[in-house]
Amino acid sequence: MNENQKEIFMDKMTQNLPALRARAGLTQAKLADMMGVSRQTLVAVENGKRKLTWGGFMSCFLVFHKNPDTDIMLKAFEINTEELDEYLEV
Repeated sequence: MNENQKEIFMDKMTQNLPALRARAGLTQAKLADMMGVSRQTLVAVENGKRKLTWGGFMSCFLVFHKNPDTDIMLKAFEINTEELDEYLEV
């Protein structure tokens, strides 16, 4: 997976973070804690003032992938794709 493809995944996650958080019943503070970042960092990402890192993307992906309700949303938002699955299997 190249950097451009990673950027696309990170952008899709960023655009859909509020909806995913809401569906999972997570506050910004709780998700930030699970990701290992400050709430201020997560707020800046959600507001487009800061880019989501690949590590941040992976943290969010794992949180939302483990929740059946949000895993469905990851697929609908084209975040959980065959391409990403193949990358993660390597």
